[in-house]
Amino acid sequence: MQGKNKLVLLAMALGILMASLDNTITSAAINAVIEDIGGFDRVSWVFTAYVLASTSTMLVFGKMSDIFGRKLLYLIGIGLFLTGSVLCGFSQNIDQLIWSRVLQGIGAGSLMPISFTIIFSLFTDPKEASKLTGVFAGIFGLSSVAGPQLGTWISSSLDWRWCFFVNVPVGILAFVILLFALQESRSQVRPKIDYFGTVFIIITTVSFMLAVEWGGKEYAWGSWQIIGLFALSMIFGVAFIMTEKRVAEPILPLHLFKNKVVRGTSLMCLCQGAILFAAITYLPIFAVAVLGKTNSNSLLTPMMFSLMVGASVAGILQSKISFRTLATISMLSAIGISIALTMLSHTASWTTITILMIILGAFALGPLMSTAQNAIAANVEPRYLGITSSIIGFWRNIGGVLGASIMATIVNNQLQHKIQDGATKLGIPADKVDQLANPEILMHAGGQVPPQIKQFLRDALELAINHGFYLAVVFSVIGLIAAISVGKGNFLEARFKNQKEASMATATNKDE
Repeated sequence: MQGKNKLVLLAMALGILMASLDNTITSAAINAVIEDIGGFDRVSWVFTAYVLASTSTMLVFGKMSDIFGRKLLYLIGIGLFLTGSVLCGFSQNIDQLIWSRVLQGIGAGSLMPISFTIIFSLFTDPKEASKLTGVFAGIFGLSSVAGPQLGTWISSSLDWRWCFFVNVPVGILAFVILLFALQESRSQVRPKIDYFGTVFIIITTVSFMLAVEWGGKEYAWGSWQIIGLFALSMIFGVAFIMTEKRVAEPILPLHLFKNKVVRGTSLMCLCQGAILFAAITYLPIFAVAVLGKTNSNSLLTPMMFSLMVGASVAGILQSKISFRTLATISMLSAIGISIALTMLSHTASWTTITILMIILGAFALGPLMSTAQNAIAANVEPRYLGITSSIIGFWRNIGGVLGASIMATIVNNQLQHKIQDGATKLGIPADKVDQLANPEILMHAGGQVPPQIKQFLRDALELAINHGFYLAVVFSVIGLIAAISVGKGNFLEARFKNQKEASMATATNKDE
């Protein structure tokens, strides 16, 4: 590996670490944020704004990198992210913080997908590329483990604003290294930009994610607000598809989904996102409210650490084992663990639960973090590397929001029904039922609740979360079907075939 390539890898690793650490650090510091600038009623938007912005711009950045080059779009992404970070640090109220997070999210929308695209463009040896994507996916897992601890330390030892300012030196270093170390040729052909497609996909994504995020929480699923958002998403989604069929350079070339690897991997990543977000949302609640633990990180840390290991190992194995085999093992593991989570009880030992989390991370979630990028990159033409790398992150985020939201609806409905059924026996007033159907009662005010009612609430929440994890079983089965559908192709064979075809096409163009 050449010296400049090592520097490029360092710059991309810093960029991914910066973007993936940001949300976990922020979540750990959010209490300090509220104490300083207020805005408790809108605090969820600090996270929602970031996810909406990054997800809705991923496909746009991916396509733009195919047109204008990876380097330029990656540098723009770092610049936007750093600007947003500085503005977050100087925010004087919650509204300023939310809008600054939007800018951060737009920048983050370029960092993850384009990083993998640069790897595939820079390292033509498939074995080397597969190992590197495994390492980069491992960095994501590492940030998930280290983020909460780092955020807690920064907000308590320094100030919550430094959770954002800490990005500045890291981002500047990555920017400068990439500016001088990455050499990239530019096409002389004048690019054609799909402006309408860009606007339509952003509106479609944002309205759909808002509908899913707000449904059953802010508004009832049947309310005019949620129905209106779904209708808006559908209208602009249809307009987007019609536009993409007509333009010369579509943001998302729809013919890519005729490829069974692209189609199957996209569906698997959506399912993986749903399982992952459902787990990281409700396992901490289960640990604190049902098991009585004081620190939920003790449950998530082994899962995220094993996810990092699983991603790294799978990246190495992909050069020897077919993608379908790895994906099938991953989805079968997800089915097994999801079924186990539907039976998880307060009587289970901490060792048993920890083992389940390790298996979930290492076998069910980790492998797809690295192999999905490799599989799609190996099965499309090099000129589509940017957009196809973005597809992975896009569907994973959509699945995450979808899974967490649907599970929240299932858990909340089940919990309310259980409490309503037992309220009369325990003498709970009817006007207190809705108040008790809130896990925060057990998480933050458990000592103030009478022992009999406390045990009743724990049992009800345990059953509600058990029911919620049936959703993970469903997504795992869908993911298994998608894994089987991708075909027998080996990553190395597909990559070499694409490289050969690209070389032949280049030679033909030169002859002409």
